[in-house]
Amino acid sequence: MARSDSFVETLATVPLFSACSKKELQMVAKSAEHLEVPAGKVVVTEGAAGTEFFVIIDGRARVERHGRQVASLGPGGFFGDLALLDRAPRNASVIADSELEVARIGQRAFDALLDHPGFSKKLLAGLARRLRQEDAKNVG
Repeated sequence: MARSDSFVETLATVPLFSACSKKELQMVAKSAEHLEVPAGKVVVTEGAAGTEFFVIIDGRARVERHGRQVASLGPGGFFGDLALLDRAPRNASVIADSELEVARIGQRAFDALLDHPGFSKKLLAGLARRLRQEDAKNVG
């Protein structure tokens, strides 16, 4: 149970879900599928259509754009959140540097969550928060 609570806390740090209540975050957590990814495997590929969101539970991964490493992710790191809203091509590849344990939320599971009253509005609030954060980074 503590592991589940930890995952809910991690989801609360994802800007897209930041306006959600604990109950709503628990719904999101229940819709996630847990997977093991071997070291060296490409989890998502730059340029490919995105339809899944991932949270790293354990292990390390690197983020590459145009073949160059731009970030490193560990437990609590996430990627693909916007792919749930827009099936645009992925803007980076994510490769497992070690064996990874990830939670994956696919498009079908996410779409089912959108049927819950008020959930979509909270996602829009979270998306607006993310846009404001990015805008603040670019002002200077």
